[in-house]
Amino acid sequence: MNRKTQLYFGPPLALLTASQHNTLEISGKINRTAERYLEILRYHGLELSEAERACLTEICGIGFMAPEEIFELCDEVHFSTFTCEGLDKEALAAKLEAASFADLVAIVESLGF
Repeated sequence: MNRKTQLYFGPPLALLTASQHNTLEISGKINRTAERYLEILRYHGLELSEAERACLTEICGIGFMAPEEIFELCDEVHFSTFTCEGLDKEALAAKLEAASFADLVAIVESLGF
């Protein structure tokens, strides 16, 4: 699907494209970065039970998850009052603690946040 769209350039995109000099270069940089990001999502993440996914959905339900918040998912599991059948918070926290940042981002993305 090729289409032109207006795009808001917040600080992350402005920083990413700072060395590009024209629209074609900027577009190429964004598309290459998106392609690589999608591959990272494809190869990262964790196997989670439905109970674990429900717990993380509750935690992420605040909306936008900043990188600092993603790093703190393990702590948020410990602090959460969420409970459901089959949820072992200690096991989930251990999985998250051992996960790479790419794995944590992939989880947050898979949950729709």
